[in-house]
Amino acid sequence: MKKYISFSATALALTMMMPGLAQAQSDPDWTAPTAPFRIADNVYYVGTKGIGVYLIAANHQAILLDAGPEAAAPLIEQNIQALGFKLSDIKIIINTHAHLDHAGGIAQLKRDTGAEVYASPGDRWALEHGTHDGDTNYPTGHFPPVHVDHVLKDGETIALGGVRMTATFTPGHTRGCTTWATQVIAPNRVRNVVFPCSLTIGGNILVGNKRYPGIASDYEHSFALTRAMKADIVLTNHPEMADVLDREARAQAGQADAFVDPQQLGRIVTTARAAFDKQRAKEMRRKR
Repeated sequence: MKKYISFSATALALTMMMPGLAQAQSDPDWTAPTAPFRIADNVYYVGTKGIGVYLIAANHQAILLDAGPEAAAPLIEQNIQALGFKLSDIKIIINTHAHLDHAGGIAQLKRDTGAEVYASPGDRWALEHGTHDGDTNYPTGHFPPVHVDHVLKDGETIALGGVRMTATFTPGHTRGCTTWATQVIAPNRVRNVVFPCSLTIGGNILVGNKRYPGIASDYEHSFALTRAMKADIVLTNHPEMADVLDREARAQAGQADAFVDPQQLGRIVTTARAAFDKQRAKEMRRKR
């Protein structure tokens, strides 16, 4: 299998203070093409410049993690094929969370691959209705609905062709936000790979959220849970949050361990928690 070189420029600086999705929906990077590449072992990047989508493959079978926005689905399919895979190799599609920028392309990818969709119970409704769930500071996002074939259990490990992916529910950003984990050999030793679900506020209302009243406590639980995870390699669904494309450039320049950073997940959690505390305090002052 060839390793393709990314032509991306240096990734954007890490930021957890994301704008509301209404503003972000116009982000051209979400549908900007970038060359696919192998990250480590059997894990590949097949997303766009601004949206992380990952292929985990073994023995001519593959799991696709997220599918980008609806408009990016053709680009993702092209990237998968450019790496030498067939769309029919994909047997399972999994999702970090049911927002249009990460779930919008699932319906097309499911049709074109014949794969089954696995999702958390917390996000099943949103996926099957094609709409964001919870009170936000932006208009409700919509995307093509998709049937969920298998409802995951917290801590469930799915196995396919030698690939093992474990789901940990980390709600807050959405009700069913799911962090995924696997192991790879990179370089010359076993590494823990974590695909964290977003911990950003992302336009969510934290105080007085009528449609999702437990959102703040869910965030706090997920901060603690994610911080406790052991991650040698962190692969985020917005690549700039873990410098994914910049790390690929460093790997191409000869740095064998460019993706290895055991402290990165902790830094992401710390930054996200600070932004959460600041926003919640701001909303509580408004309620007084």
